[in-house]
Amino acid sequence: MFSRFGLRFRMAVSYVLVSAAAVLLVETVLLAATVAQIRAADQAALQAQQRAAAAEADVNRVKTNSLALVTANAEAHDASDAAARAPGRPDEVLLTEAATNGVGETAPPKASEGPAVGSAFEDVQVLATIDGRVIASSPAGAYALNSRLPATAISLSPAAGLTQLNGLAANWSTTPVAITDPAGDRTAAQDRGRRVIGIAYVVVHVPEGSGKPQDKKAQGNPGIGSLVTAGVIILILLLPVGGLFGLFSTARLIRRIRRLAEGTSAMADGDLRTRIPVSGGDEVGRLEQAFNSMAERLDAALEVQRKAAGSEAQRAERARIARELHDSISQDPFSASLLAGGLRKALPPSSELRHQAESMELSLVRTMREMGAMLLELRPIALEDSGLAEALGELCRAYEARLGISISTQIDDPLWLGAPVEHAVFRVVQEAIGNAIRHGDPDAIELRVAVADGRVAVTVHDDGHGFDPLMTNGRHGMGLQLMRERINELGGAVEVVSAPERGTTVLVLLPAGAL
Repeated sequence: MFSRFGLRFRMAVSYVLVSAAAVLLVETVLLAATVAQIRAADQAALQAQQRAAAAEADVNRVKTNSLALVTANAEAHDASDAAARAPGRPDEVLLTEAATNGVGETAPPKASEGPAVGSAFEDVQVLATIDGRVIASSPAGAYALNSRLPATAISLSPAAGLTQLNGLAANWSTTPVAITDPAGDRTAAQDRGRRVIGIAYVVVHVPEGSGKPQDKKAQGNPGIGSLVTAGVIILILLLPVGGLFGLFSTARLIRRIRRLAEGTSAMADGDLRTRIPVSGGDEVGRLEQAFNSMAERLDAALEVQRKAAGSEAQRAERARIARELHDSISQDPFSASLLAGGLRKALPPSSELRHQAESMELSLVRTMREMGAMLLELRPIALEDSGLAEALGELCRAYEARLGISISTQIDDPLWLGAPVEHAVFRVVQEAIGNAIRHGDPDAIELRVAVADGRVAVTVHDDGHGFDPLMTNGRHGMGLQLMRERINELGGAVEVVSAPERGTTVLVLLPAGAL
């Protein structure tokens, strides 16, 4: 029924319904208890009329006191709300504003003093200042505005008694109206830490014939009607108060849920950087934290997916370039080397062109070697499928098979390394062997990979020509620089030891668990 309305409205309605159900339940219990008491009193009256009269008088007094308490509490509630909305206002103003919502409508002051005289008698509820000056009454006009309550009724504590009103016997009861108003001025009138701002005065007539012998058939249940009336009054006052309380109390919760809904919509539209401020430690706050954690994980997963896609595209491109170089460009140096070899053999030993053909043949062979090393570097090898040890072994076997170079390996297996470390070790070995083949012309290369004390050590040594690390002239500088940058990012170190005609040794140290 209420599904088309917002959550805030439905929650406010639920507050009202639950509160109303609670009032009705309490009223039912009270009615049941009262009916039982009245029936017991009726049975006792047949045996002892005096006891029945006393019990009936007690019921009247209880009813009067209850109605006075209900009236005081209702007016105190309205006055507290008025004080909270505009702190610092005088007590009389607060009472007047509360009276317009409760006891009766304010009216121009009357010239008469004391209670008005009427032909019919009704229960009277009066709201007065602490000095007994009438602010409002119900029914309207029962007490003139600005008239004075009886002296016995002017009290800052509950009081009760009997009186005559319009010639009829009546019970009266007073209850102080106390509010909590931190912003207001405190006076000497205090009630358990609360400030008394007025008096609720109730007069309830004594049923005719009360205390006298009555026929059982003629007996009624006047207490039930009073309790029902009080319950109806409480229920009527509760409906707007409960509705407003529901609206105000759910405002912050609705804002937090709305932020969650907006964040979810933004994430559904593809904005994975959406975050929601965590506004508490309750269930909604934990939901906000879970939303942020989910968004962070999704963002991280998407970033990993992007990187994986980029890496896959890079591997595919490298493979394509390697195929193109192998199938087209690398064939031309091979053909040229065959022609240079044939030319060298065809020329006489004394010919000047024979020496040039030999030089050209050596240059082409060196070019083919470097081309082969570059093709091996471009050839992708999947670490994820075979593991680091197998990938390094496959790389070395490929160099041996294609370039005819002896590569000895000593690799600890299994290598329990983080993925970034494995990738860095593989690329460093690939770069070091490629540099050795391209620039050192070695006959043999040694590879050692060992893990000890939480660190991985990689050693690549070749017996090639070597070089002066201080005078690379750009031939080795770029490769070494990229190698150092890769290792430094993981908290490792690179050392290169080389000298002309003494080979080259590359030593790398890395934390085994670097991220």
